[in-house]
Amino acid sequence: MKHTAMDPGAGDAKLPVAGLSPLKRQLLETYVNRGAENAAATARIPPRPPEAPAPLSFAQQQVWVHAQMAGDTPFYNETVTIYRQGPLHVEVLERCLLEIIRRHEIWRTTFDTVDGEPVQIVHRAPCEFPLQVHDLRHLPEAERKAKAELVATEDARRPFDLKEGPLLRALVVRMEEDRYRLYMTVHQIVFDAVFPNWQRSMKLSPRATPLPWQE
Repeated sequence: MKHTAMDPGAGDAKLPVAGLSPLKRQLLETYVNRGAENAAATARIPPRPPEAPAPLSFAQQQVWVHAQMAGDTPFYNETVTIYRQGPLHVEVLERCLLEIIRRHEIWRTTFDTVDGEPVQIVHRAPCEFPLQVHDLRHLPEAERKAKAELVATEDARRPFDLKEGPLLRALVVRMEEDRYRLYMTVHQIVFDAVFPNWQRSMKLSPRATPLPWQE
């Protein structure tokens, strides 16, 4: 059987149409062209206007509803501890965190309601991200670990205001001359769902490559 092909704007795809009636060929061509038009329309999804409300994902909707019922109970507060052995410039760390917040909208997002529906509100990048600093070098060495954990626990238990934000905070605890801990607390609604499966502590080597701002 001899096959012919037509290519109604569908790239290199070759569709055998021998034996099709004129009506079926017309329907096929219409179907192929419509698919190409839909693909082009999808590729042209316009960006969301700055600071315009955005809908919540399904996972965020679940967290938001549960958070409304939990009230001030910090059920969705997640924490991570970063250990630093070596010099630490707090001012540089603040600027690094500011840059991360500037680059990632979710870190400067709050949650409100419009017409009774929860929405995300993305804010402009802040001008500062002040770090709390607790210097424990004045305490006996045997007491520092317990004190650091107490400070971190009290901070982690403070509730977030989903409407006012921010939904991320951090504090630095100085244990020794060149030994620090960075405690970060974040609301799960703005953090990836895999976070609870992470190892919740990380160590930064003193041989880590310096950031450009440190040079």
